[in-house]
Amino acid sequence: MIRRAFLAAGAVVSTLLCITTPATAGATLDAVRARGELVCGINTGFVGFSIPDERGEWRGLDADFCRGLAAALFGDAGKVRFVPLTPSTRFTALTSGEVDVLFRNSTETMLRDVTLGLRAITPYFYDGHTFMVHADSGIEKAVELDGATICLLQGTTNEQITADFFRRNNLSFTPVVFERSEQARDALKSGRCDSFGSDSGNLAAVRLSMETPGEWKILDERFSKEPYGPFVRRGDDEWYDVVRWYVNALFQAEESGITSQNVEEIRSTTKDADIRRLLGVTPELGEALGLDPSWVVNAVKAVGNYGEMFDRHLGPNSPLGMSRGLNEQWTRGGLIYALPMR
Repeated sequence: MIRRAFLAAGAVVSTLLCITTPATAGATLDAVRARGELVCGINTGFVGFSIPDERGEWRGLDADFCRGLAAALFGDAGKVRFVPLTPSTRFTALTSGEVDVLFRNSTETMLRDVTLGLRAITPYFYDGHTFMVHADSGIEKAVELDGATICLLQGTTNEQITADFFRRNNLSFTPVVFERSEQARDALKSGRCDSFGSDSGNLAAVRLSMETPGEWKILDERFSKEPYGPFVRRGDDEWYDVVRWYVNALFQAEESGITSQNVEEIRSTTKDADIRRLLGVTPELGEALGLDPSWVVNAVKAVGNYGEMFDRHLGPNSPLGMSRGLNEQWTRGGLIYALPMR
């Protein structure tokens, strides 16, 4: 009885220690700090997500997620190095340690999460697979592509989704696979392909890059769920936690009405306990991750909340002109939902 009681008491103590002890830095966070910069894997060129501007600066939702994470880590959004990666090289670059994190419009799937030595984190953009065709083709439904030649990107979920769709409907098609979107776009323009199968956001960016965008049509149908999220290497729980809660923090900032313009004022005046925790007035969130108490303030000041980032790069007033749709806050009918930060 005494031994059993002792063991039970020990279990309680161990549990309390697990609950109250702040997180220690993992191998990746230590390496990032020692290097003095974050190395972030992005797309080689995807309008709205990551594409160099006329000065060679990377712009887009993914690029801003990278900058915001650098600001959360260092208080300086400039301490990030971008590594452009193709669909077929992105996961290898992450597993080999070439990059610290992948913010590269990558769909989170079960097999990617459990078989590649990686961990998928909170999705930050919801999309779906469809097809783009010439506007005067007369095609309105994907089943009308029977016998078509279809451009696809190597190493993406779109290859399997297209094959599954045609097989399920007892239709035939000829795939033409490319490494980069611009190669598939050029093949589509030249008539080598009848259609381009990809996520609707990628197709919108490709259409925008055409000389005459109005000559191309994206079908209304969607054939898959494509939740984009960051990936990190498996086995480093501390780094996983940092990236996961960083994404959630930008969601929560929008939900709480915290923007790049008002974050300092709100931090200095708020009486709301949840917001005081989020903005580091009380420091327990930063302490739990091993970060500065102002980690969220620094990120929001650098890139804005999630809604600001979306509107700037993807929204109705951006070149892509996309509506929020599924990427709206949960309080307005979307899927963007921050886990409680307490």
